[in-house]
Amino acid sequence: MSYDLIIRNGTVVPMAPHSQPIRDGAVAIRGGEIVAVGPASEVRGARETIDAGGGLILPGFVNTHTHLAMVLLRGFADDYPLRAWLEEHIWPAERGLMTADTVCAGTALAAIESLKAGVTCVCDMYFHAERIIGVLERIGLRAVVPESLIDFPTPSCPTPDVALARQRELLERFSGHPLFVPAVAPHSPYSVSAANLVKEAELAEEFDAPLIIHLAETRWETEKIQAEKGLSPVAYLADLGILSDRTVAAHCVHVSEGDLELLAEFDVGVASNPVSNLKLASGVAPVPQMLARGIKVSFGTDGAASNNTLDLLRDAQLATLLYKGITGDPTCMPARVMAELLTLGGARVLGLQDRIGSLEPGKRADVVCLRVDEPHAVPVFDPYAHIAYAARASDVSHVVVDGRVVVKQGRMTTIDEGEVIAEARSITARIGKDR
Repeated sequence: MSYDLIIRNGTVVPMAPHSQPIRDGAVAIRGGEIVAVGPASEVRGARETIDAGGGLILPGFVNTHTHLAMVLLRGFADDYPLRAWLEEHIWPAERGLMTADTVCAGTALAAIESLKAGVTCVCDMYFHAERIIGVLERIGLRAVVPESLIDFPTPSCPTPDVALARQRELLERFSGHPLFVPAVAPHSPYSVSAANLVKEAELAEEFDAPLIIHLAETRWETEKIQAEKGLSPVAYLADLGILSDRTVAAHCVHVSEGDLELLAEFDVGVASNPVSNLKLASGVAPVPQMLARGIKVSFGTDGAASNNTLDLLRDAQLATLLYKGITGDPTCMPARVMAELLTLGGARVLGLQDRIGSLEPGKRADVVCLRVDEPHAVPVFDPYAHIAYAARASDVSHVVVDGRVVVKQGRMTTIDEGEVIAEARSITARIGKDR
């Protein structure tokens, strides 16, 4: 049998339920689809071969909450609480900086950073969505892409009504796209009116599209919504009819037992952002309790303005250790669970589990190779433990998205990294002069 591409000479970690690592395994790809996974001796005959160098072959990581273009604000406003960070620094900076062209430049830089860190799919939440899709298509990063809505002018939309119209255009144009999922994204319960939240939910339902929202991120948000609505942020959205299995709720730090019951009841997907929440002192989401209730959970980096990197692997590793320390239970967040949240768990939160998240025939070919030949990576007794505790983003050697080799031997194949970096430096130099 002939294949377009075979990835071989490594341990395949399928991440499918009940699957086990395949020593000296291989993954065969045809037409962007995985068509065979098994021992290398049984998977032969391809036009192109990737040698994993004895490393790990695994599904690409899924970053379920980020703001790609905000890499241009990396380090711009550190060491502030969320409300001051947003209202006094980030939102004013975005109004002055984020044109369609600069969003494209930031998105390109973020896409490169993401892919080289093993992330093959992101859930972005920003502005100028159609331009973002153009950039990501050229570079080769899979994404859920909404046009964001806030009840004041954004870099792309002067009013919420314009944002709603742009969202409809996006959904009509890109629904069914093989690489991109269009979505709607009301910013949060505290920055979008009840009327506009309902309109967003109706639009998402009409197109069966994801609805992305920041939810219960800070104590301030919880207290504000409780005082104004008499409900927690989660209960408020449930009361409005916003929550569903298409909802991707970022953060969910300040949630009660009743809130967890609602998240489970409506099958909401939670994108936990451990590093961003720690850096902004927002708190720690109760992920173990969510998992115990069967809530869909995944990891996100948030934007690089509040995290400073898009290294999802690092963030997941930190979270794994954090929950062990908080609970006093070393069995909390086992290595395999963490690895699954990085991959198949992220796909489930985004409603993409039938397409990506595990290495199985019939799924799209989003595959990452991790080197294991550096001193910090030797030996590897358990691939899951290696991913959870020892691997680094710099170990990524090859990345395939939808069957397309986008990173080869640690270098991008689809775009000139130097040109993107130079453009980003030129843009951010102007920010420095204006401060």
